[in-house]
Amino acid sequence: MKNIPDKIIGSGGGGGRQPDPTIDDDTLNSRQFGTFLELISEGEIEGFATASKEGRTRGTTAYNNAAKKDIFFNDTPILRPNADSANPRNVDFNFRKVRFVPRFGTSNQSKIKGIVNNSSSTTVGVVVRKANPVTREIPNRLPNAENPDAVRVTITVPQLQEATTKGDLLGRTIRLKISVSFNNGAFEEKVDDKITGRTADTYQKDYRINLNGTFPVRVRVTRVTKDSTSSSIQDAFEWTTITEVFDKTDTFPDCAYCSLRVDSMEFGSIPNRKYRIRGIKVRIPGAGALNSGTPTVDSNGRIVYPDGYIFNGVMQQAKWTTCPAMILLDLLTEQRYGFGVHISPNFDPSNPSDTDLYENIDLFTYVTASKYSNQLVNNEARFACNVNITSSNGAFELINELAGVMRCMPIWSAGSIQLAQDSPKDASYLFTLANVTEEGFSYQGSSLKTRHTVISVGFFNMRSREIDFEEVRDQDAIDKFGIITKQIKAFGCTSRKQARRMGRAVLFAEQHESEVVTFSTSIDSGVVVRPGQVIDVADPVRSGVRVGGRVKSATIKTITVDDTSETTLSDDNNPFVSVILPDGTVERKQVAQIDLNVITINGVFSDIPNSNSVWLLENDSVLAQKFRVITVEEGDGASFAITALSYVPDKYNFIDKAEEIEERDITTLNDPVDPPSSLVAEEKIVAINNNAVSKLIISWQPVAGVTQYQVNYRFNDGNFVSTTVSAPDFEIFNTSIGTYEIQIFSYNSSLQLSPTSSDLVFNAEGKTARPQNVTGLTIEPFSEKLIRLRWNVAQDIDVTHGGFVYVRHSTLTDGSGTFANAVDLVDALPGNSTQAVVPFLEGEYILKFQDDGGRFSKGETSIVIDLPDNTSQLTALTRREDLLAQKFCSINNSGNCTSVKTNVNFDAPSNSLMLTNPARLTGTYVQSNGSDNSVAGTVVTCAVNTHGLSVGQVIQLEYLTGDSIDGEFAVASVVDANNFTITASDTLVTSGDVVVKRNMKGSYEFAQTLDLGGIFSLDLKRHFLTEGFYIGTLFDDRTALIDTWEDFDGAEATSVNSKILVAVSQDMSSYTGFNEFANGTFKGRGFKFKAELETDDPAQNIKISQLGFTASLVRRTEQSNVLTANGSTNVTFTNTFFTGATGLDAGQNSNPPSIGITALNLNAGEFFQVSSITGTGFTIVFKDSGGSPINGKEFTFQAVGFGKG
Repeated sequence: MKNIPDKIIGSGGGGGRQPDPTIDDDTLNSRQFGTFLELISEGEIEGFATASKEGRTRGTTAYNNAAKKDIFFNDTPILRPNADSANPRNVDFNFRKVRFVPRFGTSNQSKIKGIVNNSSSTTVGVVVRKANPVTREIPNRLPNAENPDAVRVTITVPQLQEATTKGDLLGRTIRLKISVSFNNGAFEEKVDDKITGRTADTYQKDYRINLNGTFPVRVRVTRVTKDSTSSSIQDAFEWTTITEVFDKTDTFPDCAYCSLRVDSMEFGSIPNRKYRIRGIKVRIPGAGALNSGTPTVDSNGRIVYPDGYIFNGVMQQAKWTTCPAMILLDLLTEQRYGFGVHISPNFDPSNPSDTDLYENIDLFTYVTASKYSNQLVNNEARFACNVNITSSNGAFELINELAGVMRCMPIWSAGSIQLAQDSPKDASYLFTLANVTEEGFSYQGSSLKTRHTVISVGFFNMRSREIDFEEVRDQDAIDKFGIITKQIKAFGCTSRKQARRMGRAVLFAEQHESEVVTFSTSIDSGVVVRPGQVIDVADPVRSGVRVGGRVKSATIKTITVDDTSETTLSDDNNPFVSVILPDGTVERKQVAQIDLNVITINGVFSDIPNSNSVWLLENDSVLAQKFRVITVEEGDGASFAITALSYVPDKYNFIDKAEEIEERDITTLNDPVDPPSSLVAEEKIVAINNNAVSKLIISWQPVAGVTQYQVNYRFNDGNFVSTTVSAPDFEIFNTSIGTYEIQIFSYNSSLQLSPTSSDLVFNAEGKTARPQNVTGLTIEPFSEKLIRLRWNVAQDIDVTHGGFVYVRHSTLTDGSGTFANAVDLVDALPGNSTQAVVPFLEGEYILKFQDDGGRFSKGETSIVIDLPDNTSQLTALTRREDLLAQKFCSINNSGNCTSVKTNVNFDAPSNSLMLTNPARLTGTYVQSNGSDNSVAGTVVTCAVNTHGLSVGQVIQLEYLTGDSIDGEFAVASVVDANNFTITASDTLVTSGDVVVKRNMKGSYEFAQTLDLGGIFSLDLKRHFLTEGFYIGTLFDDRTALIDTWEDFDGAEATSVNSKILVAVSQDMSSYTGFNEFANGTFKGRGFKFKAELETDDPAQNIKISQLGFTASLVRRTEQSNVLTANGSTNVTFTNTFFTGATGLDAGQNSNPPSIGITALNLNAGEFFQVSSITGTGFTIVFKDSGGSPINGKEFTFQAVGFGKG
């Protein structure tokens, strides 16, 4: 640089002053931000008040801006109330650097991001140069540890300024960038920032960078501004630390909360915070009955009920409301923060049910209280509740505080929590000296001098956000007694007008409703009255006149009172009469005239009052005193003690509108009977002494005060039968089919009949109805050969007592079996049976009930079993009589039929076997050989027209007269077409009437005998298909009484039956008797078979279209222990195997057992041979390699064959 000589150059004189150096403000200061989570309320809440009023959408910037008008820091809102929430100006913010994120308390809300849970800092301490960016890496710590959610980069600027030669200190600007690389990929720029200003001391700034990529992560800080080379410029910066940040993951479900981030530059300490919100949403009444509309909530939280709204028990989804009734209801039933776990113990939040939620709540009283609370008074709801409950309170205290908001009293009554509200009500019950105990009424009140004249009501002022006071004064009382102040807190009240109404209510109650009455009453009144109800009290001691008592008699328009000697009755001064009606309600009517003890009303009563009900007379001179019931306590015996507080019905205009009211004049004091109402009759069959008896049950609605009734009834226009009863019901036993006329009269207390009766005509059926069908039929295995059928017990008494259950079987497996074409499987079971063990058969099991009158169920119930072929058995013989060359007739070598038929024949058109012309004949009988009736074996001659019998034919006799024993007899001789003889088996009288049953039983005996050749256990399965039918279709063809017919067309023949039987022999010479079988196992050598047919009605017959059996033997295995063979050795089975027999499907020796040998310790070349296998054993020989028998060889055997002899 060229040296300039020190000299002064200038124009001389005057000399100028140098300007002051420029020094920029030190504007850069390090700042801190405070972030905290604020729990606002249980959720879900409606949201912030201003945002809701403006209709902003949650999650939008406009909503959050509007919410900032409701967030107060040290009583100052973040955003001014008049600001435009959608586009606020900077000047509208009282606090500009506030970050706000809300959550509203839903169960599935997301977390608020960026809320630090913990962090870990690492020192970097490197000055960042333009040419040398600084990079740090965060490794992937998974799976052993968590990776951070973000990093915080701290940049430190020691100084930032420029000194000029003129002595100026100027600010500077530096620019930097922060980039991130995920998983060694390319760097992504996250921050591009400028730091502008001047600072002479250290300045720090943090940058938070969220990490949403894959680890490892590299963070790079780059200086964009050129590095300074002049000592007069200080703009270097250092990357001081890198901090790994781990955010909170909690979502705090069902909790309304928010996060707030504030700048330390705006607050020296954490500010006090207040939030103006619309709180928890609660359920409100839903769509009403009869299309009466759905309640809505207006912008102020008032529930708006449609005109004529009728609540039907349906609640809608939760909404924000200020209705205290719905808030209390929510608190009572809420499981998390309320009393729901105690009041609704059966409610399951995972499977919500309103029935369980409100099981102990009388919803209708809450809706009634809600309707009254939400009526408009001075353009606002009468009662509104805005309260923030921040501390635990006793349940009783909190419930009463919330109920007190709407002047309600919570009570437990009839198994539920109800609300009794102080609202306009008519008297629901009347009390005079006639329905209280002899002690009468007792009164108690407070001293006038102690009653308060000024009420100061504390409430929360939403504008000032502080407790404010509203004062209500009774100037007349102040003038008399001076200022006596009472301070009260209006719980949940934020309205000055509501606080004023509350003050008026308290003031009025102290001045006009402080008197308490106590008395005792009987049980009929005590059980009706409930706390909260309004009652009328007419006390002659207080009024000076008796203007109430009991009704002596009444009509729809008049009442006759009980006593006139001490009763003041006057039709002057606009009289009204009140009376308790039969349903327990009170009805008040204007009096038209009073004639002695008869009061006539204008109009008519809604129902005729009962004798002995309570009446009360009022006029403009003497009114009954009204009280509100406070408590009802059950005393000793049948008395109830009632405590009530005086009640002025006109007070509500004073409370709501400050209107003056007039004082009531309280001073002044029976009944005929109606016939019963709701007369009904029901016919039932009941069990009496184990017999089914039909009876007619007559019942009616009892008449209040009536203790006796007269019952008149007659049957089919016969004479009336009269009886007196005390209970409101009567029974007529052993009813028959026909018409019953019934009349019921009521007796009054004088035992006078009601002038009219309740009448009813009833058409009875007696015991003529057919039983219900069998239901619930199931099947279960019992054993290899048996099954158990189960069914529901019969619902008809005449089945369970004296009736039967019929179990029949059809071999059809296609479901076409019917009760008529099936046969009895077991004997009829008692009617109360519910199960039976029966043979395990293929086919259809069909069941019906039969009542004690012989009537079967109209329908039938069945189960079909279709069995697979049994491959584990050997069929010895299958025999089908219906498949013989000549059906149902076994032809021998001589061409003769050897099947034995008794009273049966083959019917070619139907290809079936049936009874031969069954008949039920009536006639007479007489002894043929003298009059000695003491000798058995007497010859009897029967006279029956055209009997059609032959000698030896078996018949059944029923003696209609005489003392002989019925039974079966063989015809001894045929005298002629109309007479035959029998030989009696017992003594009998000389003559009488007789019924001859011809061919109503028959049998068919198989010609072939099954011979197994030895004694074996044999499985028998029947082939048996039958069908009952009516012989003719004309009325004259049916001989049973027409009253017993169940059908005229298409009737089922149910009076027939058939069965298949077997007789067993062990030696082929002697046999057991024939026994019925279905499927079963029988042990023997020889087997004979036959079928029996029977009908109880000669108009019905039965045909057998399939008849036979299958005989089979079960496969079995016999194993031995170790045996020793010595040469040719004979082995004998423990039990003989069946190998076949001559004349069977399995011929002689056609099925020898299979033999398996296990040889033990054979040497090389040794072998064995088995021969001579029979049903009793076999021969075995062991040989060496040369074929010579050897001794001492051990072996075991296994024989597999059929049958066990």
